[in-house]
Amino acid sequence: MGTKAKLKINNSAIKLLIIIGTVTWSLVMIKSGLIYSFGKGFWGPNGHDGVWHIALINHLANGNWQMPVFAGETLRNYHVGYDLLLAILHRITTIPAETLYFQIIPPIIAFLTGFLTYKFVYLWKKSKIQAFWATFFIYFAGSFGWVISLAREGQIGGESLFWSQQAISTLINPPFALSVVLILLGLIGLLKLKKSSTIWCLLAISLIFGILAQIKVYAGILSLGGLFIAGLYEFIKRKKTTLIKVFVISSIFAALFFFPLNQNAVGLIVFRPFWFLETMMGLSDRFYWPRFAEAMVNYRLGNIWYKAIPAYFIAFLIFVVGNMGIRIIKAPLMVQWFRKYKKLSFIEIFFAVVIFFGIIFPMFFLQKGTPWNTIQFFYYSLTFSGIFAGVVFGEWLERKGQRSINILGIIIIILSIPTTVATLKHYLPSRPPAKISNEELEALSFLSKQSDGIVLTYPFDREAAKQALANPPRPLYLYESTAYVSAFSEKIVYLEDEVNLDITGYDWRGRREKVELFLKIPNQEEARSFLEENNISYIYWIIGQRAILGESQLGITKIFENSEVDIFAVNN
Repeated sequence: MGTKAKLKINNSAIKLLIIIGTVTWSLVMIKSGLIYSFGKGFWGPNGHDGVWHIALINHLANGNWQMPVFAGETLRNYHVGYDLLLAILHRITTIPAETLYFQIIPPIIAFLTGFLTYKFVYLWKKSKIQAFWATFFIYFAGSFGWVISLAREGQIGGESLFWSQQAISTLINPPFALSVVLILLGLIGLLKLKKSSTIWCLLAISLIFGILAQIKVYAGILSLGGLFIAGLYEFIKRKKTTLIKVFVISSIFAALFFFPLNQNAVGLIVFRPFWFLETMMGLSDRFYWPRFAEAMVNYRLGNIWYKAIPAYFIAFLIFVVGNMGIRIIKAPLMVQWFRKYKKLSFIEIFFAVVIFFGIIFPMFFLQKGTPWNTIQFFYYSLTFSGIFAGVVFGEWLERKGQRSINILGIIIIILSIPTTVATLKHYLPSRPPAKISNEELEALSFLSKQSDGIVLTYPFDREAAKQALANPPRPLYLYESTAYVSAFSEKIVYLEDEVNLDITGYDWRGRREKVELFLKIPNQEEARSFLEENNISYIYWIIGQRAILGESQLGITKIFENSEVDIFAVNN
């Protein structure tokens, strides 16, 4: 029992795991953006997030750096690296942006994630079994939300019951997925750089870490922090400066890539301690322990710290353990780090920093407009905890007999995949939650062929959207405030996608008030003045949407109509 068992992990098993993982991950994306009998369908968050990325990709491909959903303003406070990459591919290949976004790039990223995870862990630990299980956890690890939903409702679900998305949903956030690939590539480069240091290798690795800030700013912050502390550790312990050099050069690249488009990004972050813990306990679509939530908040507000501190600590443990799921088996390894901190490698220091700060940042900071966005820091904690969980589990298996290996492997699989199975139920049904009808696609195609100009759309009606909730697939104008007119007409829209305007810090509410006033105003001179002053060239209205003034009074001419859409041109 003291010697390593002869484990039956061969190249075929590794290839099969990566293929299954790639296919499974891709299922959350590949059905969206295709044409069905009802039009173009969108599953999961793709009806909003995917459409936003398509809008950016199409406009960047046309060399346009304006905010596509807020006419007259430059794109800012957003990491455009992923969209710019796809825009370049779209321009070179002429493959439609939605095809690249939903069907082509996701399987490539999914494959690279598994392949690079296996390669990195094998180079680092020289163990196929550890590399195999690290790859398994990267693809299939889930939260313990399914345990709660099974106990409460008798069914498996609850992927984000503790707030964070899990491995299966990686590709619905493509910039995050690409950033993981780049971090893995950078870590592989660091392992090789330790053996053979050349200036070109140093620059290449620094560039990889540097561009992370424009791919996903959360990845850039965590990676640079990991490089700095790991580099400092290496210098103090071993008098080596390689990692410090990588950190300095990467920081320069990051600043060059990030700040030109994100000068005011820091102002979007606000200090709001423990919001995720309070909402996790208090919201009915999360863990939901209302009495506990009420008590912990009251303790804090009443400065009853001897009760507030243990209450928040319990909530924090529920947050971490619930989200980690079976990844929590890495805990013994973390304990060993504290005991043997003088013997840690730079990889372990880097991972420890990423995992630690990925947990801590969302505990204290939120984003204006869309507070839950900072949970994305925690995605990296889960990802790299999965790698460590695979290492720990692989080490256990190497000390066990073959029978124990089979039993433990089955147990881990059973505890890991319920989240994956439950989440896929949202992406596999034949009817999606959102669509663009064939009639709207015809209208948007017509509009895309017109000369450039700003498009005015009808303000998103949230109450009407709620009423349509029971009849999927809902048209996107009754789904959420999205960028769909901008995305599929390739025109700049005066006001659209209020969600992302909130995230990126634009003052859109005043503009919406102006649009609502334009629709109601009885004075035709004032109405025409609005169109002229804001350089409106086209008006895109669903049938039933209109202003109280008629076409001749507004000075507009109908240039397209079908059973669902009217498009007007504003007369010069």
